[in-house]
Amino acid sequence: MAEQATDSRELARFGYRQELDRSLGRFSSFAAGFSYISILTGVFQLFFFGFSSGGPAFFWTWPTVLVGQLLVALCFAELAGQFPLAGSVYQWSKQIARPFTSWMAGWIMLVGSVVTIAAVAVAYQVILPQISEKFQIVGGPSDVGVVSTPDGAKNAVILALGLLVFTTVVNMIGVRLMAYINNFGVAIELVGVTLLIVLLAVHSVRGPGIVTQTFGTGDTHPAGYLGAFLVAGLMSAYVLYGFDTAGSLAEETHEPRRHAPPAIIRALLAAGLAGGLVLLFALMAVPNVHAQEIATSGLPYIVKSTLGDGLGDAFLTCSAIAITVCCLACHTGGIRMMFAMGRDNRLPFGPALARVSEKSKTPVVPAVIIGVIGIGLLLVNIGNQRVFFVLTSVAIILFYLAYLCVTGPLLLARLTGRWPRPDHGPHFSLGRWGLPVNLLAVAYQVVALVNLAWPRPDVYGGDHWYYQCGAFVFCGAFGVLGGAYYLLFQRGRAGQFGPAGGVPDEAGLAAAPKG
Repeated sequence: MAEQATDSRELARFGYRQELDRSLGRFSSFAAGFSYISILTGVFQLFFFGFSSGGPAFFWTWPTVLVGQLLVALCFAELAGQFPLAGSVYQWSKQIARPFTSWMAGWIMLVGSVVTIAAVAVAYQVILPQISEKFQIVGGPSDVGVVSTPDGAKNAVILALGLLVFTTVVNMIGVRLMAYINNFGVAIELVGVTLLIVLLAVHSVRGPGIVTQTFGTGDTHPAGYLGAFLVAGLMSAYVLYGFDTAGSLAEETHEPRRHAPPAIIRALLAAGLAGGLVLLFALMAVPNVHAQEIATSGLPYIVKSTLGDGLGDAFLTCSAIAITVCCLACHTGGIRMMFAMGRDNRLPFGPALARVSEKSKTPVVPAVIIGVIGIGLLLVNIGNQRVFFVLTSVAIILFYLAYLCVTGPLLLARLTGRWPRPDHGPHFSLGRWGLPVNLLAVAYQVVALVNLAWPRPDVYGGDHWYYQCGAFVFCGAFGVLGGAYYLLFQRGRAGQFGPAGGVPDEAGLAAAPKG
């Protein structure tokens, strides 16, 4: 009780009252970030893309992206120790950047989260029908495990619909149930991925030198293999993000200043290490590394062809569990973002979005809204699969942009002597390494954003210019929409709804002691 009272007092120093259920411990905080990254979701879903784009040597994109994202995670960990608030990226940006920057960070992060939820839910179609054809409710054998055919897209929506209803109901019930399910899923994923690594290693038929082979994938690129490598790198960039979720649940975590920073770093490092080993040993173990199925079915094919249907189905089941908790974590993170922005009067109908149920101690309205919008996006996959694919690719770019809205202002604050602040707490600190780490993080993010957004026909499609330039079209549209709303309704308007007492302005919040 004394610990909870201390956490509540620290929250009050930022102008907020403890309303959410502060019941999460160290493992739950770690699990939130780990399940969002979810290597058994992303690697199983996207292995084929990396392999077909860069050959076995695409493996090296993984450690490259991991190091870059670790630099970002270190900056986030420092901020999480100083600002243990729901909403992570939005709240961190609010404390160190201008109001418009923080608004855009929250807005584009929220849009990216909602689209990501739909994209993760569609991953069910890649896994479940390969476990049992009974999950292929619509279509035939040619539609099993694919979302690119009309019937495959319809079946993907049916399976994803059930998952989104599940995540919505769980998040409405409360964070404790969410944490129990998420912790169980992460435990299964950790055990499953460990066994998968061991079994693939045991079944290796070639040495690690396979990761130096390109299979001629750079022959068609003007820049040679560098061009192929950059395309293949999208696979790793699409997986290794979302670690900030550990900080987004700070107001529901015991001693968040102590637990959130290491949880962010551990989630990324655990996922990065495990994912890298899965990639390596999968390439070493697949019986025929030249099989065409690798470039279409990817890791599910490798697991089944290497370990047999029985063990293969067992690991695919682990992947299905990972997809479930990944979607649950994505939904939870989006809810906290919408709640945090609504509480600050940064979204329409803020009081409703910021209302916390007395029974469940969770924001119910954001849970329903995000679930409904996610279901609506799934319907796009039926009508136009190309638009859905472009949207899901753009969602990743939005996350990277939102992250840059934190690391960029933080770098500027370091260069101008405004960070670390005089009242910088004794929690996680980068010390003298802060400036070089921050500088390298921003440099990496700029390069990653250019690579993600580059208008490539083999990524975004080449049949129409607005698909090929989809990153600029959709990101521009979301940016204009968010900017227009801010200028029309938010400029000069800030404050906090709810029972915390008063409506402190942003200057007052920024000046509050940070521990």
